[in-house]
Amino acid sequence: MSLETDFLIIGSGIAGLSFANKAAELGRVVIVTKKQKKDTSTNLAQGGIATVMGKDDSFDLHIKDTLNSGDGLCHEDIVEMVVKEGPNALDELIALGTRFNKSEGDDEAFDLGREGGHSKRRIIHAGDITGQEIESVLLAKAEAHPNIQILENSLSVDLIIESHSMWRGDVLWKMDSKCWGAYVLDEESKKVVSVVAHYTILSTGGCGKVYLYTSNPDIATGDGIAMAYRAGSSVSNLEFVQFHPTVLYHPNAKNFLISEAVRGEGGILIDRHGNPFMGNYHPLKDLACRDVVARAIDSELKNSGDDSVFLDISHKDADFLKGRFPNIYNKCLSFGIDITKEPIPVVPAAHYMCGGVSTDEWGRTDIDQLYAIGETACTGLHGANRLASNSLLEAVVFSKRVFIKCSEDFDKRSKNSLPIVSEWLFDKDKSEHRQGGTNNEFVLIAHDWDIIRRIMWNYVGIVRSNRRLKLALAHLSHIREEIEEHYNDAFLQRDMVELRNLALLGELIVKSALLRKESRGLNFNVDYPMRDDEKYNKDTVLKLK
Repeated sequence: MSLETDFLIIGSGIAGLSFANKAAELGRVVIVTKKQKKDTSTNLAQGGIATVMGKDDSFDLHIKDTLNSGDGLCHEDIVEMVVKEGPNALDELIALGTRFNKSEGDDEAFDLGREGGHSKRRIIHAGDITGQEIESVLLAKAEAHPNIQILENSLSVDLIIESHSMWRGDVLWKMDSKCWGAYVLDEESKKVVSVVAHYTILSTGGCGKVYLYTSNPDIATGDGIAMAYRAGSSVSNLEFVQFHPTVLYHPNAKNFLISEAVRGEGGILIDRHGNPFMGNYHPLKDLACRDVVARAIDSELKNSGDDSVFLDISHKDADFLKGRFPNIYNKCLSFGIDITKEPIPVVPAAHYMCGGVSTDEWGRTDIDQLYAIGETACTGLHGANRLASNSLLEAVVFSKRVFIKCSEDFDKRSKNSLPIVSEWLFDKDKSEHRQGGTNNEFVLIAHDWDIIRRIMWNYVGIVRSNRRLKLALAHLSHIREEIEEHYNDAFLQRDMVELRNLALLGELIVKSALLRKESRGLNFNVDYPMRDDEKYNKDTVLKLK
C-alpha cells in the first residue's frame, strides 16, 4: 500500500506546519503525526519568540547574546542570518492571525519579556501559552487548505532511501543517496504505508523522553534523528542536551515547565531556608544562561540533599502575576501552590536537544531530497547551549528557507515520476500470529524503556564523568542489541519503534559526550573541567559507517 505526494512532512509542530502552509501553494502536502495534531512540543512552549523589536535593542546585541550562550560553538553566519530574518518571520505569523501581547496602553508596541542570557527585553509572547497560540493558528490554516492531508496516529518507521554504491578494491562505497519518503505505520489499521515524496522534511522535535525526568511530551522520542542516522545522514552535537532549570516539582505534576520568563520578571531562586544562591555561581544571578542555572541547582541539591529548590516571585503584584502567567498560576494553584503568596518548588529536567540532524543554511541534510528543521535539526544556531526562546525563532526562519530552496527546482522535480517503492517487508505468518503483540513484548518494552531512561538520568545528566559515561555506553549498547534482535522478530507497533529510537539516541548521546574531552556549555565533565578551544572548538559529528 502506498501514497504519493510532493512533500512529506514528518511532525506537526511549528516547523512542520510553517513549511506545510507555504509548500501547499506549490503542490500536494502530506503531514504525518504520530498522535493527535496538537500533540507537539510547540503546543507546550510557554516563553515566546526572541527577536529584535525594542528601541534599545539591536541585531548585534541579539547575536552577541546567542554567541555567548552557545559557548563558542555557534556558527556565526547562521546566528547572524537567523537573527536578522527574525522580524520578517514574526510578521508572517502576525499576518496569519497570531495574537501576541501588546504593551499596556500602547496597541502598536509589543509587550517584550526577558529571559536568561538576554541583555535586553526581546521575547514576543502570548501570555505564557505562546506555543499554543502559534500552533492553533498554523493548524487551522493547514486544515483548511485543500492541498494538505494530515495523517494522525501515524508513526514514521524508517526513511525510504535510494543508494548507489560501487566497489573500490575490497570496500563497498555508498555514493549519492536520495530520500523518497518514509514507511509509515497506521496505528488504526496496523498496516505500514509507503508514503513516497519528492521532498521529505523531518520536523519531529527532540528526544527528552530518553531521560527519566523531562519537560517534553511523551512523543519526544527522537524519531527523526534516529531515522536520519540509520539512513546514513550525519548527526551533530548530540552531547548538548539542555536541562531546563525550573520544572515544577510535585508528585502529581507531569512535565510541567515553569517558564524562564518568571525569572525574567524578577523571580528569584532560593533554597529551603529562603536564601538566594545564584549570586554564588554567576554575576547575572537568576538571569544567567540555562546551563549555568541548571548546574547551580544540581550543585545545591547534591550539597543539601533536598528534593528541590524554590522559585519565588511572590514579591510581585498579584494581579500582574495572574495576568502575565495565567497558565502557570492556575496550574500551580491546582496543586495547592499560590505563586502570589509562596515560592514554587522546582528541579531541572531534560528539555531541549541542541544537536540533531546536520544541515546547511538551507536546512538540507547530506542525503538528497531530505531536509530537517526545528529541534530535529542541528543548524549551527544553538552551539553548546541554546539561548532561551531562540527555538521558535529558528523553526519559523528555517521553514521559510527550506521552502525557498525546494521551490527553486520544484517544477523540474515534480514533472519526474516518483519511483515504485517496494512494500514494507514482514513475515506474514509471524505478523498474524503476533497480532497486537504479546504480554512478553509489552513487559520487555516497559522494562527496557525504564532502564534506558534511568541510565541516562543517572550517568549522562547535568554533570558527567568518563567512568559514568563508559558504564552507560556498555549498558546501552547491550540493551540496544537486544532491542534490535527483538525488533526484527516482533509485531510492528508504536511502542517498539519508539523504544528502538530511544535506545539509539541514548547510545549516540553517550558516544558524542565521550568524544568531547572538555567542559563546554551543556556538556560538563568533571574529568575535563575546562574548555579546550584548541582541540574541541568544532562540532561533534557522527555518521553510520
